[in-house]
Amino acid sequence: MNQAVLVIIKPDGLKKSLTGNILTRFSETKLEIVAAKIARVSEETAKEHYQHLKEKPFFDELIKYLRGDLHDRHKVMALIYWGKNAIQKCRELAGSTNPEEAESTSIRGSYGRITTSGVYENVIHVSSNEAEAERELKLWFSPDEIIVDLYPVKETLEKEHRRKTWA
Repeated sequence: MNQAVLVIIKPDGLKKSLTGNILTRFSETKLEIVAAKIARVSEETAKEHYQHLKEKPFFDELIKYLRGDLHDRHKVMALIYWGKNAIQKCRELAGSTNPEEAESTSIRGSYGRITTSGVYENVIHVSSNEAEAERELKLWFSPDEIIVDLYPVKETLEKEHRRKTWA
């Protein structure tokens, strides 16, 4: 059965120029990239993304980390990989959330670290299960940004939608 999984290359991964290395590793899974973008992370998006950790003492530092405040790199690369057993394949490549517990051959084991304040700078995020993947994908991407129909959608007509256009 095909699955979708959100992969985020976090600000420290971008600052360390690891994007190419990480994408090469994920290409080994033979999964398809069905959406990709560079994004600035708002405080609201960061808090919603990590809502399950809001009671943890490191929550505020984690939000600063995802927003890029700790690395002066205020962007992430968000991707959706799609294919058979996508979540399991991507999580195995990523390794344990704690970089010190991750296999040395995994992405987090190779490139991650723990800060003195206890934040896991683990370079990437990978959805943990199908329910979380759906919640996260809907947070980070609109249906129009994804080249396959992952979930049911509806069409709406927005009269007063403000957007930037080229001058």
